Amino acid sequence: MGAFLDKPKTDKHNENGVGNGLRYGLSSMQGWRIEMEDAHAAVANLPGVLKDWAFFAVFDGHAGAKISAHCSEHLLNSITSGEEFLPSSIAEFETDSEERTINKIKKGIHAGFLRLDESMRQMPEVASGEDKSGTTAVCALISPTHVFVANCGDSRGVLYRGGGIGFSTQDHKPVNPTEKERIQNAGGSVMIQRVNGSLAVSRALGDYEYKNVEGKGPCEQLVSPEPEIYVERRQDDDEFLVLACDGIWDVMTNEDLCAFVRSRLLISDDLEAITNHVVDTCLHKGSRDNMSLVLITLPGAPKVSEEAKKKEQELEDLIEKKVTELCKQEGQVSIAQIMQSLADENLPNLPPGGGLTSKRGFVDQIFRKLRPDCANLDNDAYSSDCCT
Repeated sequence: MGAFLDKPKTDKHNENGVGNGLRYGLSSMQGWRIEMEDAHAAVANLPGVLKDWAFFAVFDGHAGAKISAHCSEHLLNSITSGEEFLPSSIAEFETDSEERTINKIKKGIHAGFLRLDESMRQMPEVASGEDKSGTTAVCALISPTHVFVANCGDSRGVLYRGGGIGFSTQDHKPVNPTEKERIQNAGGSVMIQRVNGSLAVSRALGDYEYKNVEGKGPCEQLVSPEPEIYVERRQDDDEFLVLACDGIWDVMTNEDLCAFVRSRLLISDDLEAITNHVVDTCLHKGSRDNMSLVLITLPGAPKVSEEAKKKEQELEDLIEKKVTELCKQEGQVSIAQIMQSLADENLPNLPPGGGLTSKRGFVDQIFRKLRPDCANLDNDAYSSDCCT
């Protein structure tokens, strides 16, 4: 069976919340992978002196779920327990220059990542060599005035602002020139786009078998725990922030995902439902990985539009009509054949970024309703098995 299941596990874990003028929803799915190695964190209101701040993160584990789970529970505290986030330091933010404050916060985030990575070495399973897992991490600290996004690995954060991409983190891959140089300076190599032909990311928390080069600091190892930190001053037209693992980004570009999310926000304010729709769409687009997504809407997010809802209903009515006609035809019919027939129709008003694939789940629902006699419907959702 290898690293994949015979059929994907499509049950989802969901959370949502509100705080500090933000709303969030998240969805995670195991998918085709044998194990669920993703983890996440979401805190809309931080405690104490940081009560006006929020924290969100996605962790994409590999070689096990131990490190990703630990990071989801401890990264926030590792960051905020540093001297940069002591009450006295927070009080200075009011009088310090913006540049000085930003540099302090960046320093605190950086130190928090390295502190956590060093502390996890002492975990019994890790110290014994029994656990060799690691994880990527992308997190966002949102203050009343700024968005701080820290990335370590190939999970990604994207801010959508004023109808376009405000910024995106950059993936840390072994083939990137600066990453490759560090790997080679540590005595390693990049083969088949992987560290020593094995690990697909060049920065991660954990993965200690790649962090034992004598004479090199923690950020000079084959795999570095150092985050790349992005800072954006908040603006009135900030719409939403997406944090997601590569199970999402492998099959959707930044532009496609943001266009799709924005189109869904125009027809629903249910962020859990929107993130579920994204995950399902990525599954049907061919993602074979675990999938996790956190969607944070900012004050400039689009509001539900009656016109958009009307167009969506018209589209679904048309799809239902077409599927009904196809199911009434004699002979064999399959989900794959139905999807191909719908694609040939060039249907109007399909969701941008998601296209017809984003309506696969809706087509499945209609098919099940019209052909309840069909066997193996679950399998048919992911194959071209026919039903007569």
